Amino acid sequence: VIYPPHSKLTDKEKTSICYLSFPDSNSGCLGDTQFCFRFRRAPGRKVSLCCFLDQLDRDLPVYLKKDPAYYYGYVYFRQVRDKSLKRGYFQKSLVLISKLPYVHLFRTMLKQIAPEYFEKSEAFLEAVCSDVDRWQPPIPGKILHLPIMGTIMKLRIPTYRDKPGTTPIVQNMHEADAPISMALPTVHEVDLFRCFCPVFFHIQMLWELVLLGEPLVVMAPSPSESSETVLALVSCISPLKYCSDFRPYFTIHDSEFKEYTTRTQAPPSVILGVTNPFFAKTLQHWPHIIRIGDIKLPGEVPKQVKVKKLKNLKTLDSKPGVYTSYKPYLNKDEEIVKQLQKGVQQKRPTEAQSVILRRYFLELTESFIIPLERYVASLMPLQKCISPWKSPPQLRQFSQDDFMKTLEKAGPQLTSGLKGDWIGLYRHFLKSPNFDGWFRSRQKEMTQKLEALHLEALCNENLVFWSQKHTEVETVDLVLKLKNKLLQADRERLPVKTDTLKKLQTHINDIILALPDDLRDILLKTGTT
Repeated sequence: VIYPPHSKLTDKEKTSICYLSFPDSNSGCLGDTQFCFRFRRAPGRKVSLCCFLDQLDRDLPVYLKKDPAYYYGYVYFRQVRDKSLKRGYFQKSLVLISKLPYVHLFRTMLKQIAPEYFEKSEAFLEAVCSDVDRWQPPIPGKILHLPIMGTIMKLRIPTYRDKPGTTPIVQNMHEADAPISMALPTVHEVDLFRCFCPVFFHIQMLWELVLLGEPLVVMAPSPSESSETVLALVSCISPLKYCSDFRPYFTIHDSEFKEYTTRTQAPPSVILGVTNPFFAKTLQHWPHIIRIGDIKLPGEVPKQVKVKKLKNLKTLDSKPGVYTSYKPYLNKDEEIVKQLQKGVQQKRPTEAQSVILRRYFLELTESFIIPLERYVASLMPLQKCISPWKSPPQLRQFSQDDFMKTLEKAGPQLTSGLKGDWIGLYRHFLKSPNFDGWFRSRQKEMTQKLEALHLEALCNENLVFWSQKHTEVETVDLVLKLKNKLLQADRERLPVKTDTLKKLQTHINDIILALPDDLRDILLKTGTT
């Protein structure tokens, strides 16, 4: 059954959803299980360019921007014994499909509606859909109140202006007549400490592997463990965006199964979460494998565990741990391990442990990325190079050698006490998809900034005076170019003040009014080109 009924999914997408919506039979998930998956949209689908979501996307932090090529599936699966059924079990999944990576929001929503849906019928889903139809648009930075079956979820979607690592607190409502409300502390974060507990001593090495876009497999006993661990790995390099593919739950029926498991070429830059024992054999040749047992919060301090050799990983029954021959570039930070161990001994809440861990990853990522940000900012042409009568100047080329030279005086040592081969880590990172994605987005931002500065330079000129000294053909050409500039500013949402755009429109109107009647009429009719 699909709700709303007018939703369009291709047969291939429906098949993918069906296979990904149930745990593998070996997982033995009795009771209720929640997990999430991600799958490719069918090729040839129209991607709406002017969609409302695309406008909202611009205000999101880079790691929350939607990827038009993928959908997320959020699953609530129930398996209970039922002798009245032929198979002896009731097995059903309620799945929510979205382009948005708001894991915590949709997990909370499913928890509210799935148990009731299993007890009732499809009419209940219609009622849920009519609630969702009343939801406010997901505007970043705004406090949203979303009704769902008698409860109000209160939440805030982050914006790119938020200081990384801070989460504005959403207060619960306490009005006497208000319906039951829940304040969600986050829309997208997973319980980081709980996810990294089984590989506690290797968090820094895992951060390096994710940063460098290395092929990683998470082998777990159930989809909830595999999906949470993959999402935790992807988020550990925040505020950097993980730019390769990642699959929180991947099965042998996946359309990319052959592509990702072939031995004829090197494993791709992707993070896979798997539960089927078959993968222990199929992915034996992968360079980095994380084996996870049942995730339980430690009642005691985890024991020191060495990295295991890949040849020791023969089956999915192998002991939990990280199997790799990778040698980290940076020396181990013993301080964070001690801090978290102390938290375990003092029975510090897992939320507090997650905050410590998230801050540690954030500081590590920022120490790494600040020197790159500083160098890339130096590629921007000086403002005095911008002339209103020439095209905006180009950014200077990125030079690896020039960047490496800056590290001696302005490297990560300014913000991080960690020693190690930072230079080697940067060299490796510059070849990775994460660098490519980061640099492209910086390039786009800076090019738009140059376009905006060029618009401002044009506004500060006396354009009417210029037009009086030039031919009518040149003046008409200028008017058309200025109109296109205004269109571009609106289309690309260039970082230009509204006053600048108004001023430019006034310039255009003044030039047109100074032209002979026939030309004036044509230009006023053409509007924009």
